[in-house]
Amino acid sequence: MTTFQTFSTDYSEAREKFLTAAHIAGATMAHHESGTRGPRGEALFADIAWLGPDDADRVVMTISGTHGVEGFCGSGFQIDWLRRKGAAALPRGVAALHVHAINPYGFAWLRRVTEEGSDLNRNFVDHTKPYPQNPGYEEIANAVVPSALSGPIFEAAEAKLRAYRAQVGELAFFRALTGGQYTHSEGLFYGGGGPSWSNRTTHAIIDRFLTRRTDIAILDFHTGLGPYGYGDLITHYEPDSPGSKRVHAFWGEAVTESKRGQGVSQALHGLTHFAYNEALSKARVTIATLEFGAYDRESNRRALRADHWLHTYGDPLSSEAEPIRATMRKQFYPDTDEWKEMMLFRGHQVVRQAFQGVTREP
Repeated sequence: MTTFQTFSTDYSEAREKFLTAAHIAGATMAHHESGTRGPRGEALFADIAWLGPDDADRVVMTISGTHGVEGFCGSGFQIDWLRRKGAAALPRGVAALHVHAINPYGFAWLRRVTEEGSDLNRNFVDHTKPYPQNPGYEEIANAVVPSALSGPIFEAAEAKLRAYRAQVGELAFFRALTGGQYTHSEGLFYGGGGPSWSNRTTHAIIDRFLTRRTDIAILDFHTGLGPYGYGDLITHYEPDSPGSKRVHAFWGEAVTESKRGQGVSQALHGLTHFAYNEALSKARVTIATLEFGAYDRESNRRALRADHWLHTYGDPLSSEAEPIRATMRKQFYPDTDEWKEMMLFRGHQVVRQAFQGVTREP
């Protein structure tokens, strides 16, 4: 079996491959059923594989599918690691934790959002407090997801976005668009009106597997930003903080720090990164997003706009859905051997460095 056969054509195939690989590797498994169904009526799960001693103080964790359709990438890596590495690759006293398809709805339906319509990577805010404001998104919300994808309504929306972009500049435009918003549930990068199922499941995983550990390295696999096939390691620690210093101790200078204004990520609130650091404040948590580039940001925007239009104004089960879903899949999963090869090389490199890092921790 070739390496690239660890990748899958859809969520169901990915889940079957992950479960089989984890079983053969001797993993302890846990399964969280979402209660939603996929496009063929299939049950949807987030699956967890633990390898190594139950009492390990040090853990390396990977996450796939935070943004649903992006899960093809992380899933392919996790299956490859289980088949090629497994428990034999673990340093003494260190465990591995793989969370597969934390947002199974988005993975199955080829969407970036959860079943609640929320962006999981904007959902980890305190929902009992006033939500962060994004006045820029308010100005362009109706143009971001117009009620039609062609004709006068669409053209007016495009004109409004062009005018706003020219007025505020590229950085402010993408910050308004992608930074997260909590007012338009049909819109892009919506942080949600409460903790999503995937959010609650994340905390259940933390409670069961991580609260007793001392050193935890976490890699959250994403796609869609940056040069084609390049794996950008992105962190959100404050500059020169203990977390920032650990990140560089683990991965050297090949790290993008958002708080230093580096990189292309514009997310400001509700990140998975913050959830783990807050829930595991007594541990040394070293967390990064491993973001693999695919296509340009404008293509991303168009694909996401069509997807949100489909689920707001269209029919996700109609024939018009198929080309929209196909575009989403291609946009966030370049199904080519060269992209997969680049992704696996970088993924194994970064995860190996994470194991070395937690082993070195005092």
